[in-house]
Amino acid sequence: MKTPKTILLGTGYHVPEKVLTNFDLEKMVDTSDEWIRTRTGIKERRIASPELTTSQLCTFAAQKALKDAGLQPEDIDVILLGTITGDALFPSTACYVQEKLGAVNAAAMDVQAACAGFVYISTLADALISSGKAKHVLAIGGELLSRIVDWTDRNTCVLFGDGAGAAVWSRAPGDSTRGVIDTYLKSDGRLTELLCSYGGGTNTPLAQIVAENRQFITMKGQEVFKAAVNSMSEAVELVLARNNLTGDDIDVLIPHQANIRIMNAVVKKTKIAEEKVYVNVDRFGNTSAASIPIALAEARETGFIKPGQLVLHVSFGGGFTWGALLLRE
Repeated sequence: MKTPKTILLGTGYHVPEKVLTNFDLEKMVDTSDEWIRTRTGIKERRIASPELTTSQLCTFAAQKALKDAGLQPEDIDVILLGTITGDALFPSTACYVQEKLGAVNAAAMDVQAACAGFVYISTLADALISSGKAKHVLAIGGELLSRIVDWTDRNTCVLFGDGAGAAVWSRAPGDSTRGVIDTYLKSDGRLTELLCSYGGGTNTPLAQIVAENRQFITMKGQEVFKAAVNSMSEAVELVLARNNLTGDDIDVLIPHQANIRIMNAVVKKTKIAEEKVYVNVDRFGNTSAASIPIALAEARETGFIKPGQLVLHVSFGGGFTWGALLLRE
């Protein structure tokens, strides 16, 4: 029996209306538009209103992805949600999304791989579909990072934004030439403290965490930069080599939108032409697990990605986690 192939059937994204510019941040912390732009490439980011939840953001993105795919919520077999800013410690935010969508036939679960979350859940979606366990899998990356950012820390508060992106992965009909070609996941638990947030964990009581002001995102910037460039470059090079490809063969690269300097370093190291790289970090900042699905949906919507093209996703995140996914659109 031939292994079923996984195709990308639909995408969608949703970001909050409120725009927070670098000039706004100048009034909040000791920083400047020039300082932020030259070091990160970010000009603005979206910030959710106080009443908005992660599951609501994810539901909006999922509804758009389902419409793009031509499916109904009850067609979905599994909902996989990548997030580090869930509605609650438990249950899974995916369960809240399932209820809001009306996806009555779907199993639902969260996967926490930070900024690498979408590559991780898309790999799991491919495994479920290729094994015959599911026909349609809804993969969502969604974050409300504004809720776990220290707005007095100029080194981190300038980086992050809120948003959600979703993709419907489905079993390909017949002998389709489209679909997922290869995936790669990797982690290194020795680097857990490079990028983390201790709020809500069991190592230290929450009251103590808050008293010590440790409930926010903490990051060792220079070390994260080095690990990010090395890990994403490794993932790109390995997937290319495994499939007898070079950077010239890739039509579109969608990297995690963390920092323009990180993306430029990866592109230079892997010899992929800059004009093939989709970039929206300037408008949305780092949206963690939402980063790649937002970029993917936007790139497909605007025609940056065209049918039949070879597209490579690559990401890194806290943990340390990283990975890549290669597909034919």
